[in-house]
Amino acid sequence: MRDHTADPADRPELLGDFIDGNWRPAESGRTRPDVNPADASDVIGEFAESGGADADDAVEAAARAWPAWRELGPIARAAHLRRAEALLRERAEEFARTITREQGKRLSEARGEVERALAIMDFTAGEARRLNGATTPAEDPRTFAFTFRRPIGVTGLITPWNFPLAIPVWKVAPALLSGCTAVLKPSPFTPLTAALLVQAFTDAGVPPGVLNLVQGDRAAGEALVAHPAVAGVSFTGSLPVGRAIHRAGADRLLRTQLELGGKNAVLVLDDADLDRAADAIVHGAFGQAGQRCSATSRVVVDASVQEALLERLRKRVAGMRVGPGADPATDIGPVVTPERKAACLEAVDRAVRAGARVVCGGGPAGEGLPEGNYVAPTVLAGIAPDAEIAQEEVFGPVLSVISCSGFDDALRIANSVRYGMSGTVFTADTARIFEALDRFEAGMLHVNRPGVGAYAHLPHMGSKLSQYGAPECSPQVWDFYTEWRSACISY
Repeated sequence: MRDHTADPADRPELLGDFIDGNWRPAESGRTRPDVNPADASDVIGEFAESGGADADDAVEAAARAWPAWRELGPIARAAHLRRAEALLRERAEEFARTITREQGKRLSEARGEVERALAIMDFTAGEARRLNGATTPAEDPRTFAFTFRRPIGVTGLITPWNFPLAIPVWKVAPALLSGCTAVLKPSPFTPLTAALLVQAFTDAGVPPGVLNLVQGDRAAGEALVAHPAVAGVSFTGSLPVGRAIHRAGADRLLRTQLELGGKNAVLVLDDADLDRAADAIVHGAFGQAGQRCSATSRVVVDASVQEALLERLRKRVAGMRVGPGADPATDIGPVVTPERKAACLEAVDRAVRAGARVVCGGGPAGEGLPEGNYVAPTVLAGIAPDAEIAQEEVFGPVLSVISCSGFDDALRIANSVRYGMSGTVFTADTARIFEALDRFEAGMLHVNRPGVGAYAHLPHMGSKLSQYGAPECSPQVWDFYTEWRSACISY
């Protein structure tokens, strides 16, 4: 059952923080266990539980390293990224197996995440020759006017557990290419993946202090946000934590980039290809056990085709095999922690007590498996658009199906939530496609395809309470890591 391909027992320094080019334990000596979600008996390691002193040391190291790293220039910095990308590719299987072991997703999904990280590295390094400004006309004679970018300085990068490699990469790579230095504070649920990533950048020759790693939870994160030398914080996670970060930095006008929650809708209109829609919905709702910000959480379906769609969903979902991500026969892996499992089951229970009908699933799973955080993929119907489960993020393998009456009603329901991460429509009507794209209150839009993900060169972003600040994974990301300068030269 256990897979120790990536085992910190062979590299005990990976259990600690990485500050100013050195691995070290937390100053307090405290640790936190990293447990395999598919098997509670598999403790991957006891990782540093860092506090404010560790975060302060990391920020100060990053501040010392910044002047030399800034002066290096983007093309030379890109060479470091290219070397790191080559090491990630060389170590791809180790990263994938580590992701599966400590996050729980299926190995095929973990391999896909590694490929996404490599695509982001490739795109970002290629931007080194395009960090451009513009020349402009001058109002005065014999004057040359232009604009250019400069890095903001030390950045704090706070990342979640659901994409423990791709999301750190899409923060670390642009931070370093722009000329910023960084302190990475990953989720305490996926510390080993972050440690392996930082080691790859170090092996690629990134100088001491340029990229630092502080493991741990709230205490380390709060200290990172509070440090006056931190010029910007990029955070991916929940809305309450994002708001707390933004408030904590407001007095000193801290630059923030916040990617927050989602309650994403797929619209299935009366002329939709129902088989194609059902396949896309299952992929969007139950891939990675529903643990992604762009996951399909709601299906808003025209009443005239609702039962036909539900039957297709029932057949597909009822046959899904729940199990460990390392098992090739598994269709859906565990959720990340026992607390996440309990939250999913409690959300389903509240929905049923409020009148929802269970089409399939609805409870725990994992019979005959090791003790793990297994939740049966669940489809609920008969849900009012304003019900709790139709409004609030579950972040697990739970899908709500909501009936609508026509196109306008579908869009009204889709836009009725406070989030706006992803939106999808299934229809054969070209006019309705373009109207949906115009009226959807969401940042990432899809038509007749799964409503998750984007390409490395497209903005990863939401609208409403799903996003604050510049997008990620695109040329627009430089609006977070750099600031503009204008200059006028008379001659």
